[in-house]
Amino acid sequence: MTATLPRPDMPHPRGRLTRDRDLSALTWLRVGGPADWFFQPADEDDLAGFLAGLDPAVPVFPMGVGSNLIVRDGGIDGVVIRLGRGFNAVEIAGDLVHAGAAALDAQVAKRAAEAGRDLTFLRTIPGSIGGALRMNAGCYGTYVADHFVSARVVLRNGTTLTLGPEDVAFGYRTSDLPEDAVVTQVTFRAPAGDPDVLAARMEDQLAKRDATQPTKDRSAGSTFRNPAGFSSTGQADDTHELKAWKVIDEAGLRGATLGGAQMSPKHPNFLINAGDATAADLEALGEQVRKRVFEHSGLTLEWEIKRVGRPAVRHPAKTGD
Repeated sequence: MTATLPRPDMPHPRGRLTRDRDLSALTWLRVGGPADWFFQPADEDDLAGFLAGLDPAVPVFPMGVGSNLIVRDGGIDGVVIRLGRGFNAVEIAGDLVHAGAAALDAQVAKRAAEAGRDLTFLRTIPGSIGGALRMNAGCYGTYVADHFVSARVVLRNGTTLTLGPEDVAFGYRTSDLPEDAVVTQVTFRAPAGDPDVLAARMEDQLAKRDATQPTKDRSAGSTFRNPAGFSSTGQADDTHELKAWKVIDEAGLRGATLGGAQMSPKHPNFLINAGDATAADLEALGEQVRKRVFEHSGLTLEWEIKRVGRPAVRHPAKTGD
């Protein structure tokens, strides 16, 4: 049974601290073992105080909504931190959009559009704003880095900082934020736009996504980064050379399966849980795809999905006397 009270050697926050919290229901792929500890802070001060009081030897993993994540079957050591309602506010002031790290990307895009501000590139990106910052999420040729103004983060030692563009080195699907830093708020600069035009653009984006991606399946979004080093532009002249889906398809892996895992027949760069897949099934199929693509084209695919935690412990089979 899951404990709900901290041990004496853990900090006593105002938020909820849970022992042995199953994470499978919190990931879009519906796989994964338990977190040793699962912390949902009440607010930023609660988070900072908890981290300041936590034994420095205890590892910390900030978790968003689990949209781009494989949690391995053995679970995660240390403390998993997941932000909730106290971190999902969206405020718009002139051309600035202040979004809590737990706010969903799609909701931020919609709220901004209603106010006549264009962050439409976020509309079809799965996940929350904290994760979008960490991976420099992008779509249709626009990235978080293009609109980033500042971010509030709480470091592992409990220190709270405000980071600007000069403090964050962005790359394709990457940033250099410390792995255990917890993003609490991100501020974007958004150009003006007509709300009706922005709404229509987002509807068009959704229609294109639903036509080409397995949105009704259990997936974690794009599995591998494009070898070309940039996202699709969505324009008529967009090239598909060196796109991850194309090199996977050319290697004959569209629809490939392993256990309950499958590369989507609809979009071969989407790894899906087609039934009762384990995290091990999903990760192993991804590694098989990487191996086959390299053998076929000489290209090394890089994971876009983050994989964390420990594998399940395998016990040796019993033998008779």
